[in-house]
Parts: sequence; C-alpha cells; structure tokens
Amino acid sequence: MTMSKLRKWVGMLVTCTCLFATATTHAADVFRVAYAGSMGLVMDRYIGPTFAKQNGVEYQGIGQGAYALARQLQGKLLQADAFISITPGPIDILKQANMIGPAVPVASTEMVIAYSPQSRFAPELAAASEGTKPWYEVLRTPGLHFGRTDPATDPQGQNIIFTMLLAQDLYKQPGLAEQILGDYQNPQQIFAEPSLLSRLEAGQIDASSGYLSATRSHKLPFIALPDEINLSNPDMDAKWYRTVQFSIKLPSGKALTLNTQPLVFYATVLNDSKQPALAEKFVQFLTSPEGQKMLEDNGYSPPKGGPIQ
Repeated sequence: MTMSKLRKWVGMLVTCTCLFATATTHAADVFRVAYAGSMGLVMDRYIGPTFAKQNGVEYQGIGQGAYALARQLQGKLLQADAFISITPGPIDILKQANMIGPAVPVASTEMVIAYSPQSRFAPELAAASEGTKPWYEVLRTPGLHFGRTDPATDPQGQNIIFTMLLAQDLYKQPGLAEQILGDYQNPQQIFAEPSLLSRLEAGQIDASSGYLSATRSHKLPFIALPDEINLSNPDMDAKWYRTVQFSIKLPSGKALTLNTQPLVFYATVLNDSKQPALAEKFVQFLTSPEGQKMLEDNGYSPPKGGPIQ
C-alpha cells in the first residue's frame, strides 16, 4: 500500500470513528419522559423543551394512557428516564415491580365535560355550562357523540365512569351512567387519550370527558362539575367518592374491580433510567417555582398530598 493510500484509509477510519462516537453520544443525550397523555401540550411545548435547553439534552416525550405506559414499562416494552402518572394506580404497578423510588406529587386537577364550539349541540352545551340546563340532560340528547378514553388503559377513562356513577346518585337519576356511556368499554366512544381533545377541537365529536388542566391548556369550552362528582376534593373521598366502584376486563382478559383515586399527578425516576441524575433533576424542576408556573399557566392546580414512598 502506498503512503498516500495509507493516509487516505486512516483518514476514512478516523472520520467513521468520529461519526460513530458522535452518534453514540447523541443517542445517550436523549432524555425520555413517559407521561399521562392529557399532559401532552404542557410537556411537549413548554416543560420538556425548557428543561432540555437548560441541560443541553434532547427531550423525547411519550404520552399515552398512564396505565398503558406503566404496563409497557413493567414489561420492558418501553424504556424511559422519568414517568408522570395521574392517580396513584399506575405508580403502584411500577412500585410492585420494584422499578421506581418515591413518586412526588407535582400537580392536581378535576373532571370536567369539555365540548366542541363547532358542535351542532354547542348552544345546549353552553347553556349547561352556564347552569341554565342540566348537563346530563344535554349529554343524553339523541345523536350527540360523546368521547372518552379506555378505562382499561387510562385513569381518565375510569374517572369519567366514576363521575357518571356519582352523578346518578347525586341527581337521583337511576341508569344515568349507562344512558350516557353505554357499556363501560363502549368502542363507539373510546379514543386514545392524546387524540381525544384534538378530535374535539376538530369537531369530530361533540363533547368528551376531560381534565380541567388539559381542557384549559387546549382553550376549549367546558362544563364545570360540583365537588361531589369531579373527584377533586380529598375530604369527600372516604365517605362519598368511594361509595361507587365498577369492574372492567383488562387486555389480558383478567377482570378488575376499580375504586376512585385522587386526581393528583405524580412524577418519579425509573430505576433503569439511562440518565438517573438528570431524571432526578427533572422531577425537582417540576416542583420548582419555574416548573409550577408552567403547570399553573396551562391550567393545572397545585399538588395535593405527600409523596408515594
């Protein structure tokens, strides 16, 4: 081999090695957060990019139903550095699998009925929002298309069922839940959580379940619900919220009986995080004045209760 060819070959080898090292470093710098799908706007537009810029990393958000995410993480079908759940249930799945440490409350919310301003039922829904018409009467209107998420994979899908069961007791309306929702796992109403409010914005559905936080983030009109049914008041949990329960079938085929849980968002570090120190810093960022301001500006209420140890 001539000297010139040797130099050319060495140069190519060095270039390839540098490219490989750069790609490897770049991959290691991706910071992955799995979060409850209703948080998509605040996470992907504000919190994630801000944290990434401050720490010189690339942010990747993964938003789905919190139960579905917890089961994917548990089954090693998904890897992330940090996880944000709504309600303690998904956190408990990872706790039992010894996959996380403490989970810190970072925000809270309440159940509302969101509706599309493009809906042909918008005047009736607006009247319900103003309190001049019973909201449950409007939702029972023939032809109104109501949307929600899957109770087998998403806490919000469970919480709207609890809301309806409590409402039928509060308003003394026997059968109200079935009249509005049909079967608990009615496929005509169920959509993936990240797309639910987007479908509402596009006018593909007339009204939907919603968290106050996400509904405000999307600047959608909504019907506020009383504390007795919006699952936001811890003082009502033991004596009122927990008076209702229901059973569903999980994707595995197993039947599960569900009870209400507080609408609190919890953040935690995954034990198999590729960047555990950064994940700890991210959880601290969520509870910092800057992180709390971003959450508040996007419709989230302050955290409630203590950490899940």
